[in-house]
Amino acid sequence: MISSRMLLVALLTLAAGGVWAQWPAKPIALVVGSAPGSAPDVYARAITEAMSKLLGQTVIVDNRTGANGNIAAEWVARAPADGYALWVPAQSQLEINPSAYADLRWKPADFTAVIKGVEAPNVLVTHPSVPAKTLNELVAWVKANPGKVSFASFSPGTISHFLGHQMNERFGLDMAHITFKGSGPQVQSLLGGHVQLGFSQIQTGLPHIVSGKLHGIAVTGAQRWRQLPAVPTFAELGYPDFTASTWFGLVARTGTPPEILHRLIEVSKASHADPVVKERLEQMGFDISGQSGAEFAASAKAGEERWAKVVKATGFRASN
Repeated sequence: MISSRMLLVALLTLAAGGVWAQWPAKPIALVVGSAPGSAPDVYARAITEAMSKLLGQTVIVDNRTGANGNIAAEWVARAPADGYALWVPAQSQLEINPSAYADLRWKPADFTAVIKGVEAPNVLVTHPSVPAKTLNELVAWVKANPGKVSFASFSPGTISHFLGHQMNERFGLDMAHITFKGSGPQVQSLLGGHVQLGFSQIQTGLPHIVSGKLHGIAVTGAQRWRQLPAVPTFAELGYPDFTASTWFGLVARTGTPPEILHRLIEVSKASHADPVVKERLEQMGFDISGQSGAEFAASAKAGEERWAKVVKATGFRASN
């Protein structure tokens, strides 16, 4: 004889299964923490059409800007764990913000990994006035000009900031940090010679390296970048500790039902593998990562631990 408790559990399980089977029953939002036209926004918009077709439901981009992605993260962290709102974090937001912000109103544990969609290395560039063509020559030149050299980052608390700090520490340099609001203004300052060098996003630095307006010293990827075959990696120069990439991906609210999370992962993987999407993203200067689920989670955790040490060493603190 079935007890009332067993019957209730069976009914609840059946009801939940019905809800999951009908998912998604309304549009899904990819929540981006930066403005339309920014790199994370362009990435998110590149995958919405393919995701929509596979899910049979509209997928939209919802820009909730401010506080270096923290507003978007907090909004998703407080949303229902039903798979209808996904955060689109940038590498610095998920890996660096938890250490850089003392008053953060979300934590990495609030999110479950879906996919690391795309990634690209950064490239150390110099203005043509700098009389150095190799990393060793650059280090020697900076040391010969104490107190006169600065490096540009595209925002405080980002990978470009901390790679510059790491360069100071690794080679015993004393470069001052000059920060900008975005990769565009950073590169414009480098082009004007207002700042002598900096770690640039590959997408913004590439055309100026090709044109000769900036010089590429080394890239932070594990391999040479396909569009800059003559520029070596830090690793092959003997400095693998500079290997790092900027990435964008998708994460769901922790507590999302496993069935929905599994479907999100599978749909995301298929969307990024779509030939049209893949070509579009590669033309934008990205590589498709391929990491998803637990593999992506482990990678992000390792990045968080790595940058926490650097943030602590710099004494840097940001505020919302």
